[in-house]
Amino acid sequence: MTRVLTPDICVIGAGSGGLSVAAAAAAFGVEVVLIEKGKMGGDCLNYGCVPSKALIASAKAAHHAAHSMSLGVSVPSVDVDFQAVHDHVHGVIGAIAPHDSVERFEGLGVEVVQEVARFVDHRTVRAGDTDVRARRFVVATGSSPAVPPIPGLDTVPFLTNETVFGLTECPQHLIVVGGGPIGLELAQAYKRLGARVTVVEAQTALAKESPDLAAIVLARLRDEGLEILEETRVAEVSGEVDAIRVAVEDGDGRREIAGTHLLVAAGRKPNLEGLGLEEAGIAHTRAGITVGADLRTSNKKVYAIGDIAGGLQFTHVAGYHAGIVIRAILFRLPARENRAIIPWVTFTDPEIGHVGLTEAEARTEHGHHTVRILDAPFSGNDRAQAERRTEGLVRLIVGKRGRVVGADVVGPSAGEIVNLLSLVVSKGLSVRDLAGFVSPYPSLSEAVRRAAISYYADSAKNPWVRRVVRLLAAFG
Repeated sequence: MTRVLTPDICVIGAGSGGLSVAAAAAAFGVEVVLIEKGKMGGDCLNYGCVPSKALIASAKAAHHAAHSMSLGVSVPSVDVDFQAVHDHVHGVIGAIAPHDSVERFEGLGVEVVQEVARFVDHRTVRAGDTDVRARRFVVATGSSPAVPPIPGLDTVPFLTNETVFGLTECPQHLIVVGGGPIGLELAQAYKRLGARVTVVEAQTALAKESPDLAAIVLARLRDEGLEILEETRVAEVSGEVDAIRVAVEDGDGRREIAGTHLLVAAGRKPNLEGLGLEEAGIAHTRAGITVGADLRTSNKKVYAIGDIAGGLQFTHVAGYHAGIVIRAILFRLPARENRAIIPWVTFTDPEIGHVGLTEAEARTEHGHHTVRILDAPFSGNDRAQAERRTEGLVRLIVGKRGRVVGADVVGPSAGEIVNLLSLVVSKGLSVRDLAGFVSPYPSLSEAVRRAAISYYADSAKNPWVRRVVRLLAAFG
């Protein structure tokens, strides 16, 4: 017998965005059905942000111990217990998992259905022996690792972010296909934990970042011993367990790289398969479900959020989307997505982050000669000097009337500094606002204020300003 549920909201996908919608709606006493075919917490908890940052923390500890002489501390030897690293990663997942569990959400009043969900018509989703006919649906099925059509890849064992955290021994030589954030974060972590690492990127590594800032990160990674091959295409893969051969081609011709493990980190694809989008009249492309700025699909009963919505693929975007649809569904407020305020951070060491318009976008939108670029290198920051971490800088992209329209940070704790700059960009604050706030000394974030103050550097040389100062001084 098929049971029929008629909740106010049906959420498909128990990742970050779906869980946020379900929890918020339940808090207001709204009837919610949450459908998830896999693990609660989705990619972020089980295969993405959480395990990768736990692994990076272990790698950073090993690196700092081995390179502490600049601070007057000598560590005789650094031994990495990779099984213990594995246990740390999964211990962190285990510590967070109860917050995302079936039991917690059932305790909140959410009905959780652990089945595959599929639309069977414009207003019905089928999950196992349950039909759900809700007032509104929210599709939050996320994304999965994209596997490129490389000849031979289907014949060899390879890792993705969904399987790499299962390793209990450090690879001898890890070959990483993809020089984006995921590939480089994991590449540096495994290098610091004892692996030899080669990264193969078909185009430019960290391509979405400002080239001069990305170069700072890439130089550091290469200094640590990573081999990063850019403008290099993977032509073919062959081999077996612990004996992988990757044929690559670049401007100098073709050659072969031998390694023990292969990690494919070549981007992500939205989880569209099996959702029955055609039956529901939901328009979509290979990039994801087509949505408006209000995140509504072509079926007005259905919203799509997070990676599946075809935009920036970050956990914090899914959370941001969740807030938009909650305001729209529960309170009928005209909430709309603003992608211009979305920050991102790549958690290499040094970290690199961005928010708002890029320099090129700002010059196009505000006029080439209107935009000013204000840099504050960490070499001029006392906290960075004290910690011997002076690589990188804070960059403010300033438009008309001194408004900060974008920002970049590369260096220590860049992700934390981007937090401040995200607020600045989202609220339309100006360099005057930043120059006027008090930053605790010594702190890395002080570089933000230093960059803002530099906007007024030319004022001290302006002859009219100097005359005004002298005139005012004459009055005593």
